[in-house]
Amino acid sequence: MVVVLQLGCTGTSSDEEANTNEIQLEEDKISKMKNQLDITLAQKESWYTHWKNILGPFDSSDFELVMTDSIDPMEMPERNPILSDDPLFPYQYSHPNGNGTMDIYSYKIEAQESLETPFLNPDSEVIWYRADGMKERLLFMGPSGMFEEGEWLNEDEFIVLGYFQEETGFRPMAWIINIATHRIAHFNLSKLSKTYEADSYIDQKIKQVSLN
Repeated sequence: MVVVLQLGCTGTSSDEEANTNEIQLEEDKISKMKNQLDITLAQKESWYTHWKNILGPFDSSDFELVMTDSIDPMEMPERNPILSDDPLFPYQYSHPNGNGTMDIYSYKIEAQESLETPFLNPDSEVIWYRADGMKERLLFMGPSGMFEEGEWLNEDEFIVLGYFQEETGFRPMAWIINIATHRIAHFNLSKLSKTYEADSYIDQKIKQVSLN
């Protein structure tokens, strides 16, 4: 009886240790992503200031991880159509090691040379144009939200900043996409605004687009 009891206790202790280690790994991952988010907020000062003027100061501690999930990249052959003479070319995000370009604006913004004034489509996409000529559609947003900023964190991770309109207001969000594992982590800011001019941040950016 004593031996059986000791073995049972050992097994329970092992399970608890495994669970504790798993929880610690998840907490470490979240802490790393929060650090990445703080760095991004500092780098994307214009986006942070834009929302700070509406909601007041915030940092990564005000963001909550609400979902992690796998993503279907919807891979298809297509080379990047945004070339050096395109007015949106400066607003793409080149991969740190040269593996193509991340594009968060061309699906949203119509800014061809034939247009006197750029205008916005209702939907948004995050597209990775790989160096091998393949296109991966990584994220899609309908007319209730918008992808407003982005940045490569490293060769495998790309972060997107934007917002979504909920029933109670407009909530800033962040998405960290891992292109190697095709996993995504979705963060919500705890603060929201009851009102928001939906195109206000993008409008600041497209006014800088030269159509000459």
